[in-house]
Amino acid sequence: MPSPSPASNLIPPRRAASRLASFRHAFAGWWYMLRTQRNAWIHATISTLVFLAGLWLGLNRMEWAIILLTIALVWMAEFVNTALEAVVDLASPDLHPLAKIGKDVGAAAVLIGSIAAMVVGLLILGPPLWAKVIALFGKPGL
Repeated sequence: MPSPSPASNLIPPRRAASRLASFRHAFAGWWYMLRTQRNAWIHATISTLVFLAGLWLGLNRMEWAIILLTIALVWMAEFVNTALEAVVDLASPDLHPLAKIGKDVGAAAVLIGSIAAMVVGLLILGPPLWAKVIALFGKPGL
């Protein structure tokens, strides 16, 4: 009986197993972020506060869509920045001007996303939040 060819060892896993492995890898990356990245905890705290404020203010579907997309944008920027930093550290363990540029540009992407999220949050949450505060504490006086 002939022995199996080396090519038979290259049979891809079943699709379901492959998809499950993809999810495991993604959640491992998410867990890594929460374990190692201080900024991830800052984003998690702010995301939770914004979510709770949205519930309290009774946002409509369009406002929720914009808020959730904005939160996702910041998280995605932070995840990509962390991945970029890891790859740069692997490729250039020594200090190098180009490694610094790569890391700085990745951090700038997170900063831009965070500023945009803050502006969107103020535009969507600001007016109803201000109205609720005035309703709770009365008209603001000077």
